[in-house]
Amino acid sequence: MSTMRGPVDLPLAAFLILRNVFFGAGASPKPYRLRDKRNTQDDPFDEHVHKLLSRDLPSDVQCVRAPGPLITPDMVVLRPEACRGAERALLASEPSRIVALEVKKLERARTGTVARASGMDYNTTPPCGTVRVYDAAGHPLDIRGFYLFVCQEADAEKPGQFRLTALALCDGNLLNTDFDYYLSIVGQRTKQVGLGTYGNGANRVRPMLIFANPLGAAQLDRNVTLVHSRSDLETQVPGLACVGVLRRSTLGGGTSLFHCYRMNDDVAPGHSSFDVTNPFPTPERVEATQPRGRFRVDVEPGS
Repeated sequence: MSTMRGPVDLPLAAFLILRNVFFGAGASPKPYRLRDKRNTQDDPFDEHVHKLLSRDLPSDVQCVRAPGPLITPDMVVLRPEACRGAERALLASEPSRIVALEVKKLERARTGTVARASGMDYNTTPPCGTVRVYDAAGHPLDIRGFYLFVCQEADAEKPGQFRLTALALCDGNLLNTDFDYYLSIVGQRTKQVGLGTYGNGANRVRPMLIFANPLGAAQLDRNVTLVHSRSDLETQVPGLACVGVLRRSTLGGGTSLFHCYRMNDDVAPGHSSFDVTNPFPTPERVEATQPRGRFRVDVEPGS
C-alpha cells in the first residue's frame, strides 16, 4: 500500500487496498475467486472484502464484520486506541478513528450499462453519511458511513472466478445527509397483527427504499474512484490525484460538494478534471405504487 502521511483516513486506507488487489495499472481488472454462495443472505464478496481489509490494513486498525446476516453496516473499520475514551462527537465526525462500510454489489445489463443505474434498492435501511452502531456496553454509537459500490462480472469460462469493472468508495453524505430520517426508518416500528380471516396474519410494514446508484454516473462507471468530502487527500498519499468534483443540489436550495480521487496510474493521459452537478440519473417518481403483476387467462365469462 502507498505510504500515507499524517493521521490515517480509514476510507482512504481501505480504498488503496481494494484498488491494488482488484486492479492493475490503468484500472485493468484482476481476476479473483469466490467460494460458492450458501444461501440467500450469504455473501462471499462481502466476506472477501473483509478478509482483504483485515489482512492489509495497518496493524493498529481493525476491520470488524457484522455478527450476522441482515445487520447493517456490513463492517466497521476502526483504530481501537484512537476510539478508547474519545468523546462521542469525535467518533461521529472523524473517519480517521472509526467508520462504517456498507458493500453494494451490482452487475451489468446486456447493453453494458450498470444495472439499476437510475436508482437501486437499499432494502430497509436508507443510506446516510452517519450510521448507528452500538458500543461495548450496548449504547448507541453514531459514526461516519461510507459505501463501497462495485460492478462484479463472472468469467463465463472459469466458474467461481470474477472481476470488477467499476469500483467507487463513496462518502455516505453523497447519498443522504438526513440522519433523523435514517433513525426514523431503522428504529423500532409497529407491526399490524391479528390480520385475515383467522387473525393469525401480520404485516411487518417494512419500508423498501430506493436511493441513487453512484455507478450510474458516467464519471464513475468503469473507473476506480474514492468520493470523499475532504479536499486534501492528495497530501496524504503520493500518487493520488483529484480528478474532479461532484455536486448535488439539496431540497433546501443548497449544494453539497464531493471530491473524486484516483491513483495517477489510473488516470488516462490528457484527462480533464470534471465538475458536474447532479450526475446521477433519476427517473420520474410518483407517489402511487405499481399494481402487482396481473395473471390473465383466456376465459370470457358471462355477465
